[in-house]
Amino acid sequence: MHELTLAESVIDIVESNARQAGASRVSAVGLALGLLAQVDVDALLYCCELVAADGVAANAVFTVERRAGQAWCEDCRENRRLSALGAACPACGGYRLTVNAGEEMQVVNIAVA
Repeated sequence: MHELTLAESVIDIVESNARQAGASRVSAVGLALGLLAQVDVDALLYCCELVAADGVAANAVFTVERRAGQAWCEDCRENRRLSALGAACPACGGYRLTVNAGEEMQVVNIAVA
C-alpha cells in the first residue's frame, strides 16, 4: 500500500512546517490530489490520521481536493480532459496521449493552532 508511504511524506511536511511556524498543534491539513494519481483517497486519509496520531497533527482534519486530469492529444493537437489513465481521448477516441496534469499530490494548506 503506497498510501502509507505517501502519508508519511505528508506528515513530514506538516510537522516541518509546524516547527518552522512555532506551532504546537495542527488542526487541519488540505491536500490536492490529481484524478490520475492512482491513489485511493480513503486509504490515504486513513493513513494520514494513523501516521499523525502521536505528533502535532494528531486529531487534525485531513481533506482532499481532487484535480482534473489532462493530456495532450497528438491526433487532435490539443489538451483534453482525461478521467483515467489509459482512457481514450474524449474528442477523437485516439490513444496518442501525453499526460500533463492530474498526477500530482500536494499539501496545499496547513492550519496551526
